Amino acid sequence: MAGGSTKVVLAALIGNGLIAVTKFAASAVTGSSAMFAEAVHSVVDTGNQGLLLFGMKRSSRPADEYHPFGYGKEIYFWAFVVAIILFALGAGFSLYEGIHKLGNPHPIENAFWNYIVLGLALVFEGIAWTVAWREFNARRGDTPMWQAVRDSKDPALFTVLFEDTAAILGLITAAIGVFCADRLGLVWADGVATIVIGCILGLAAVLLSIETKSLLIGEAASPEMVSEIITITDDAPFVELVNEVRTVHFGPEGVLVNISVDADDSLSAADVETGVSTLEDRIRDRFPEVSNIFIEIQRADEADASPITQTAEIPT
Repeated sequence: MAGGSTKVVLAALIGNGLIAVTKFAASAVTGSSAMFAEAVHSVVDTGNQGLLLFGMKRSSRPADEYHPFGYGKEIYFWAFVVAIILFALGAGFSLYEGIHKLGNPHPIENAFWNYIVLGLALVFEGIAWTVAWREFNARRGDTPMWQAVRDSKDPALFTVLFEDTAAILGLITAAIGVFCADRLGLVWADGVATIVIGCILGLAAVLLSIETKSLLIGEAASPEMVSEIITITDDAPFVELVNEVRTVHFGPEGVLVNISVDADDSLSAADVETGVSTLEDRIRDRFPEVSNIFIEIQRADEADASPITQTAEIPT
């Protein structure tokens, strides 16, 4: 899965880098504020993809004495930084530029170049979006799209998908603004399009920040995983009752599992130790993404929670 995310981010980075150069050139020639806002947007996106790659590299470091559960959550931090940058630079600058253009409207010159650049940009963005969508679609299966985003623990993937979707909508908006200003003589339309682009980027940034904030706080594993872990634990010969199962993601592919069980009192300590080891092996064989397992032997009447508590969702 990590390899798929890296491919998606790299495709987006290359595409946005090429698009940014062409947009700045067209903006300089035509004087379009919508095109200039789109150029800044592409620069921001390129930098964001660089931050995501940096975060993915940092999050892959092994655990040490200072971070005993590893650095997996670092990708969540950098994804949150991307959301902030997208809001502050992408949306903020576009809104400023659009308002400025409305206050000082002027005709677009050589608009033909805008159409060419916007067409090329749509092709590049479309390719990057297709790569991200195919990877996302392969992972979500039959899950509805928005629910799949909410359930995803890989921010690199849905961040690129959000950014590319916002970019395509922004390009369409810019094209409409340029056409209205150039062909219909509505000089103000270029500024309005720039403001709309800023609103699109702002919405994408807010959605990203909500999702990454939830991951930073700590999201549980999927209900399906928790349910199956409960079943595997309940089937273990030394287990009388599963008191509680709690999970938390420490990265897209790192899950901590904490299990409280009431053990069979007739078994010896050695039998219980063997059972615990076997149970850990079974859970890891079924779910390779489980990085840490803690099994607590506790009488049911002494457990802190009611029997079989599932921490399957953390409210945002």
